[in-house]
Formats: sequence, C-alpha cells, structure tokens
Amino acid sequence: MTTFDKREEGFEKRFAIDEELRFKAHARRARLLGLWTAAKLGITGEAADDYAMSVVKADFQEAGDEDIFRKVKADLEAAGKPASDTEIRAAMMDLLGKAIEQIKADL
Repeated sequence: MTTFDKREEGFEKRFAIDEELRFKAHARRARLLGLWTAAKLGITGEAADDYAMSVVKADFQEAGDEDIFRKVKADLEAAGKPASDTEIRAAMMDLLGKAIEQIKADL
C-alpha cells in the first residue's frame, strides 16, 4: 500500500466518522427540539419523551430540516400556542449547538 493509498483510506475513515457524528447531532437536536416543543405545549414526563421521539421520526421524512420545522410549527399552531418561524429556527440552531456539545462530551 502506497502512502497515497494510506492517506486516502484515512480521509475515507474520517469522512465516515464525521458523517456519523453529524447524523447523531441532528437526531439529538430533533429530540431536544421535541422536548422544547413539548414544554411549550405543556406536555411533561413520558408523554414529552414520546412527543420528542415523534419529532425524531419526522426528521426522516425528507432531507434537511424542513420536515421537523413543519411538524413543530403545525403542532404548536394546532394547540393554539403558535411560535414565529424565527423563534423555531433560532431554537433549532441553539439546540444543534447543544446537541454537538453533548455528543462531544459523550466521546
């Protein structure tokens, strides 16, 4: 194996690790967003955990963040507790940072 091959293999492994961490961070963010939304909806305990899991599952509907954004926005509006797009997107950004910190702490 040449130095170039070893280097290429190293880059491929690093890419795979980075992608796995990115996936975990987005899944954790979806869960945290679900808990954030549950608190706004007045849902607590096991029901809040169940709601958070429904947000995580919604994240698999399509690529990107719009699927969870739409779910959270629709659920808040349906409960008569609407939040602005800016507030939800800001929470998503903040919670992504929090999720990344948590995952790094778990390593």
